[in-house]
Amino acid sequence: MSNKKFILSGGGTGGHIYPAIAIANELKRRFPDCEILFVGAKDKMEMQKVPQAGYEIKGLWIAGIQRKLTLDNAMFPFKLISSLFKSRKIVRGFKPDVVIGTGGFASGPLLRAAESLNVPTVVQEQNSYPGITNKWLAKKAQKICVAYEGLERFFPKEKIVVTGNPVREDLISIDEKRKEAIAFYGLDPEKKTLLVLGGSLGSRRINQLIAKELTWLEAQNVQVLWQCGKFYFEEYRHYGERESVQVLSFIDRMDLVYAAADMVISRSGASSVSELCIVGKPVVFIPSPNVAEDHQTKNAEAIVNKDGALLLKESQLDTQFQPVFEDLLKNEEKRQKLSESIKELAKPNATNDIVEEIIKLLEK
Repeated sequence: MSNKKFILSGGGTGGHIYPAIAIANELKRRFPDCEILFVGAKDKMEMQKVPQAGYEIKGLWIAGIQRKLTLDNAMFPFKLISSLFKSRKIVRGFKPDVVIGTGGFASGPLLRAAESLNVPTVVQEQNSYPGITNKWLAKKAQKICVAYEGLERFFPKEKIVVTGNPVREDLISIDEKRKEAIAFYGLDPEKKTLLVLGGSLGSRRINQLIAKELTWLEAQNVQVLWQCGKFYFEEYRHYGERESVQVLSFIDRMDLVYAAADMVISRSGASSVSELCIVGKPVVFIPSPNVAEDHQTKNAEAIVNKDGALLLKESQLDTQFQPVFEDLLKNEEKRQKLSESIKELAKPNATNDIVEEIIKLLEK
């Protein structure tokens, strides 16, 4: 095939950005001469993360609608019109063969502009409950790659392909890295290790829980790797002075931290859930209740309903955390069963399968 061109858009959170970068890397591997451009929202984290991954990005003046009456909401129609206008200009100038959206606000105007100019589009939906942007785009997209079964109630059935979510390549074989991981973090190999993940920005409620339960966890002979998020690092870093606790603002080596863990407490954003399925460790999900459509609870329930994880709502933490966690800690058979069940839900070839769908559109 001649020199191909692709535009990708996804952003706002790591959960939208990393899948887009994974897809771009796979396209580059298949078509070494292809040209790739990203489009993001001007003040969001993709403007740093995408250039770090080696790709060019253009920013749109776009943001989501807040739930209350704010100046930003009043500006939304102007931002949308400006972004649609700029997106048409970008698509016309770059002349992509296919445009791929992985969610987040910028992908809305960009894919809509591509559709209006008859450029084929692919939507990648990470969640078990789609956001507004992807529902809006799905009507005209050629293909919708999803991570969960049962999305026919939101999207046209004939366009859906169940691929799973792209995850980092280095997570696919973490079992052989356990020794390296224990050395890397200076852990005691005789103790059980709990990994605490609050998502890329951290979670106030999970941080409050761990701070409150640390003494109890130490009494259970558990050591803790605690990713508290950059916003909370100053507030919680002093807990890292304890012998069995490490407080991290951000984790660079996700493969090693997963390899070291015996159990995980995590938010249930789509990319975290997909990673945890591949990693196959026993998990207690604590969904964030503050996200659109409560999709984190729905993501977690999709795993819990297949016996692949445990779920605690934020409202249950004060009364239920200790009994639930103690049972998991003492019950090796239960941990084993959770591990096996969550691994069955993993889709390690997701990136590859999504790129196959993009190639089919090129061949048309």
